[in-house]
Amino acid sequence: MDRYLRQITLPQVGNAGQEKLLKSKVLVIGAGGLGCAVLPYLVAAGIGEVGIVDGDRIEESNLHRQVLYASDKVGNSKAKESAAILQQNNPTIKIQVFEEYLTQKNVAEIISGYDLIIDATDNFFVRYTINDTCVALDKPFIYGSIYQFQGQVSVFNYKGGPTYRDIFPEKDQKVPNCEEAGVMGTTVGLIGMIQANEAIKILLEIGEVLSGKLLLYDLLRNEQQVFEFSKVAAPKKPEIEPDFELLSAEEVLQSQKVLLDVREFGEEPEIKHGKHVQIPLSKLDQDWESLKSEQSILVFCQSGIRARRAAKLLFEKGFQNLSLMTGGAKDLEYLQNHEENLS
Repeated sequence: MDRYLRQITLPQVGNAGQEKLLKSKVLVIGAGGLGCAVLPYLVAAGIGEVGIVDGDRIEESNLHRQVLYASDKVGNSKAKESAAILQQNNPTIKIQVFEEYLTQKNVAEIISGYDLIIDATDNFFVRYTINDTCVALDKPFIYGSIYQFQGQVSVFNYKGGPTYRDIFPEKDQKVPNCEEAGVMGTTVGLIGMIQANEAIKILLEIGEVLSGKLLLYDLLRNEQQVFEFSKVAAPKKPEIEPDFELLSAEEVLQSQKVLLDVREFGEEPEIKHGKHVQIPLSKLDQDWESLKSEQSILVFCQSGIRARRAAKLLFEKGFQNLSLMTGGAKDLEYLQNHEENLS
């Protein structure tokens, strides 16, 4: 226990509190910017078992904010690489790796084994999946979100408290992700550490938890605000979304589907594929008739958010054979380059 002596000295922790942490299981969904800030502090604090869910790979543009990764690890799995580094930092704890994206098909199985869930993603649709599963399984989850120099943190479904849907009832939110809007690494680091701190408070049952409260932090102005919200008495019935088939980038390249790219023209990387068709999401509502409804279409974008909106739009137009890719264009580029190198 010498490793944890300084925090054991705190009257709010003590030996009994440290034993609680060592017996706890926390799942972190996403090993990107927020995950790279959350994970080291959970591991260092002595959380007994930490799960990491991420199907993405390290890119050079990640390195300014995803501080767990080194330049020579570009192209490696984020989940595996973060686990290896964290295990070196604290070999006494257990780290479980889920080298996959969280989907409606695997979410219940993955989440069920953990006491507390931390959302370190930048995907609205995944957050609703996390929220609804946590409600069904009676597990609290800690939310974090970034927009440029601003961040948000809250705790949902804590002891029957408000959920994500109580404050964000609509799925079709238009806020761009970090790739589209830009982000400062220090913003991600601060918000991630606040998420980790909330996790420790919940596990130790100390302090005032951000349940029913949304913390907004603006690093440009050094301002923070806390907004209170309550559980909705009669929540709106969740909209039932089409259950699109999800394929990995490898499965996509092996399939015979038409690849519909809904990124804007000029976005990198350029995808070279015999059945590649590009119609930006901004133009799809006018140009969708150039597609054939009987075709089997795989929709993708840069991160997955625009692709899901596009697939939903096509579904409403009568298209049935629609699939989505777990990931984005850079996953396709990586596999294409890998196959070219092998050949």
